[in-house]
Amino acid sequence: MVLLHEGLGCVKLWRDFPSALQAATGCGVFAYTRFGYGGSDPVTLPRPMAYMHEEALDILPRILDAAGIRRAIPIGHSDGGSIAAIHAGGTRDPRLAGIVTMAAHFFVEDMNIAAIAQLAGTYETGDFRSRLGRYHDDVDAAFHGWSGAWLDPQFRQFDIVGYLEAIQVPVCGLQGTDDPYGSDEQLKVLARHTLVPTQTRSIADARHTPHLEAPAETLSIVAAFVRECLA
Repeated sequence: MVLLHEGLGCVKLWRDFPSALQAATGCGVFAYTRFGYGGSDPVTLPRPMAYMHEEALDILPRILDAAGIRRAIPIGHSDGGSIAAIHAGGTRDPRLAGIVTMAAHFFVEDMNIAAIAQLAGTYETGDFRSRLGRYHDDVDAAFHGWSGAWLDPQFRQFDIVGYLEAIQVPVCGLQGTDDPYGSDEQLKVLARHTLVPTQTRSIADARHTPHLEAPAETLSIVAAFVRECLA
């Protein structure tokens, strides 16, 4: 299971989810922190509008090669879920047995942009910057690299629905019912455009991080899906 973190995430922010996944499935878990986050090497800002495509089509395949991973189920959260979908549809990687997306973005919604704009507006004055700074060597680069891309008017064109139609492995999509960054239309689009066995689940009372806000339910769904893929 290859964990792909969110747009402001890193390995540490998965907390105990990796160990819980390993215990529930018996499978190995591989997690890494992308460039510009956590303690990984920095990136030059601004990030390109196609930064998720670069991660999915260029960097992720090379990471799997370098790690010697021969069979994988990418499990992506938020940006990581979008990266998982682009990778599965854009490379048709024969190593994949399935993919899991949690709170992924397949297209841009007004509510998503509004939530990011609100967060950006209070970034310098609230406590979010200091809390996020515990996890990133350069917290400002991590935040502004992510928010700057999403709030660029050009990013409104972000749409990866075409990649969903090309995915050739089973898909599991999860989203919290109270997610401020995306509506249930994301799951509807996922189900409508994949041509493979696809299950979508709404996690009641969860917001943007169902694996932390509803850990037992999320773990149960993901572990069952992983077992189905391997069977």
